[in-house]
Order: sequence, then C-alpha cells, then structure tokens
Amino acid sequence: MKIIRFLKNWTLPVSMTSGVLAYFIGSSLPLSAESKGSILRFIEMLQPTLLFIMLFVAFCKVKPSALKPRRWHLWLILTQTGLFAACAALLWLYPDTDARLVLEGFMLAIICPTATACAVVTQKLGGDSATTTAYTILINLVVAVMAPLLLPFAHPQAGVTFVPAFITIIKKVFPLLILPLLLAWLVRYCLPRLHKAILATKDLAFYMWAVALALALAITVRALVHSNESLWHVAAIAGATLIACLFQFAFGKWIGGKYGFRMEGGQAMGQKNTIFIIWLGYTFMSPITATAGGFYSVWHNIVNSWQLYKKRKA
Repeated sequence: MKIIRFLKNWTLPVSMTSGVLAYFIGSSLPLSAESKGSILRFIEMLQPTLLFIMLFVAFCKVKPSALKPRRWHLWLILTQTGLFAACAALLWLYPDTDARLVLEGFMLAIICPTATACAVVTQKLGGDSATTTAYTILINLVVAVMAPLLLPFAHPQAGVTFVPAFITIIKKVFPLLILPLLLAWLVRYCLPRLHKAILATKDLAFYMWAVALALALAITVRALVHSNESLWHVAAIAGATLIACLFQFAFGKWIGGKYGFRMEGGQAMGQKNTIFIIWLGYTFMSPITATAGGFYSVWHNIVNSWQLYKKRKA
C-alpha cells in the first residue's frame, strides 16, 4: 500500500525517471538496429494515440458552453506572440550571432502552445479546466498562423514559406486537438450512457499522460545522447528554457490572478506541449534546438510536481 500511495503522490517524478531509465536500459540491450528501429516507430505511434485518448477523456468532462474566451486569454496570447516576434526579429537582424541556438530554444519555449494535458493537471489541482481548455484551443490556432509566418525569417530554409509550413503545422495540430474535442461532443450528445461511464473514470487521463510523459522523456534523452553539439550549447539551451518556464508560470499566474484565475493562468502559459517543441525544432530549425522541448518538459513537470505536492499538503 505504501508503494501504491507513493506512486500516486509522485506520479510525475516517477514517470520522468522511468522515461530516462527506459532509454538507457533499452539502448544497452543486445538488439539489432532493425529491432530498435521498430521499437522507436512503435513509440512514435503510441505517443499520439495516448494523447488522443487522454484528451478525449478530458474533453468529455468539459461542457461546450464553458469553452469561452476570457480577457486574460488575450493578455497571455499577446505576451507569447510578442516575445516570439521579438526573438524572430533579432535572429533576422543578426543571423550570425553566437547566441542563435539559445535564442531559437527560448523562442520555441515561448511560442509553444499549451500542453494538451493542461486541463488534466488543472483539474487535478482543483482548478477550472474549462478555462485552460479554451486557452489551449485558442493558442494552438494562433501558433498555427504565427509559427509559419515568422519561422522563415528566424531560421531561413529553402522552400519553407508560409503556406506549406501552415499546412504542415495544421496537420500536426488538428488530429491531436480538434478531433478529440469534436468526438467528445459527439459522445456527450449522441451517446449519453457512454458519456456517463467516461465521467465516472477518475484520474484516468492523468495516468495516461504520465505514460506519455515517460515516452517523451525517453525520446528526448535519445536526442541529447545522439547530439554532436558542445556541452556549452546544450547547457545554454537548458538555461534558456528554464528562464522561459519560470517566467511563463509567474506571468501567467500574475495575469490570471487579476481576473480570479491565478492557478489556471499559470498552467495555461507555463505548461507546454513539449512534444510540439521537439517536432517544431526538428522540422523548421535543427536537432539541437529540438532539445529545448526535452529540457522544458523537465522544468514544467518539476513545477507541476511541486504544485501537486502543495495541493496534497493543503
């Protein structure tokens, strides 16, 4: 019972540690390159599947009428997009700066949309998950426009323009955000018995997210191990994402607190879709920039673990 209680209380740290250990244990096994490739492809397929189901369960618990924009949403969006635009302008004006990798990591950590699991953690913390769900939808749509608009200036690549980049990002966002929302609404109004059964599940989405987090950490560690960048660059990106994480949690709480949603504001701005950061870095920048997602995943989950600990002690 003590072990079960420990796992329930410290789900996120256990999940993060398990992901790191899983990579090193898996990489040390005497498997062929083909077998390891198959495992990696399975993980890449399992991850979005878990996120889809997790989001579907979370969205079933949110009434559509509660998904309305709020004034503090606008302030958070303006702050994220403003900082992202400022970083893009700096990289466009100074393309050969030695701080390029650090700035790229920081700007991805800023513009990255709210984590799809934000509603799950907000609910676990006793907050209004509908407000963070509404912000998650809004910021994902904003990022789908802002990222392809400014990334070609920050990190020019041949053939990367607004329209193809926009389509690429929408293809990534739509299946993992909009589809589970639409399916949840369909079940709510057309299959009430199934909807009632889903509502009866307690913490299912949270524990599914813990599994997805472990997989994300394993992939992140793999990217770091195979990176050829210097320790200085890696450490600098880690530091930049830490600053971005602490700033966004603090600023989100400050703005949200002015409208009676202090905790929700911090979660909406601080808890990020780190898998999206990794994908955005690999797709539009560089593999080393993509590690920003892995570092941010560690930082924001440490913050969430601390918040959950304080919630239990309250």
